[in-house]
Amino acid sequence: MFSNRSVRIVSFSGIDGAGKTTQISGLETWLKQASQRTALLTFWDNIVAFPRLREFLSLKAFRGDQGVGSPEKPVVRCDKNVTSMPVIATRFVLYFADAMSLRWKIRKLRRSNLDVIIFDRYVYDELANLPLHWWASRIFVRFIAWLAPKPDVAYVLDADPQAAFARKPEYPLEFLRRNREAYLVLSQLIRDITVIDPLPVEAVTQRIREGFLMRIPHSEAEVSQVPVLQ
Repeated sequence: MFSNRSVRIVSFSGIDGAGKTTQISGLETWLKQASQRTALLTFWDNIVAFPRLREFLSLKAFRGDQGVGSPEKPVVRCDKNVTSMPVIATRFVLYFADAMSLRWKIRKLRRSNLDVIIFDRYVYDELANLPLHWWASRIFVRFIAWLAPKPDVAYVLDADPQAAFARKPEYPLEFLRRNREAYLVLSQLIRDITVIDPLPVEAVTQRIREGFLMRIPHSEAEVSQVPVLQ
């Protein structure tokens, strides 16, 4: 385990269908092999403010489908892909509340006996929903990046929108294309985000493990003794 150091934070972000679930599971297994005490948090379930209100707006006000889409059973989601002015203005308020909730949650978790906390999505995924070509959005992004706890390792899994849509048909393909571009812009606005290029699953896994070991010194983590790719 880490020697006399605080809990380490790792976050995974990216468009829907980028393969986050697969890679998070792989990283968890790898860390546990090195006797790391880990916890997995999903941003929507464990962090966001007013989740019931937001789910209501998605299902009732925007008339979106519920659940996770699959090639066999696609769904039509209406939430982060809604881009009306009132919705964008509301996002500024909600994302600020989410950043404050994240600060409180991580402050509490840092006092736990865990070694690594993995986030399935982070506040960065919300910021990617903003119109980043607006100067106001860019100022807000930098403010939230300063306000929210900075992960020790923050990954954005890049993916081809067409392939991602085929794996997880929930949002229109055109939205996935815009969303992907937003993540790339975000990685330029916020430093220390590691973008993993679209690669075969095994190659992505190796890049993630190498990135983890680069950001966390080998002398502090027993995972440095575990082969990078098994």
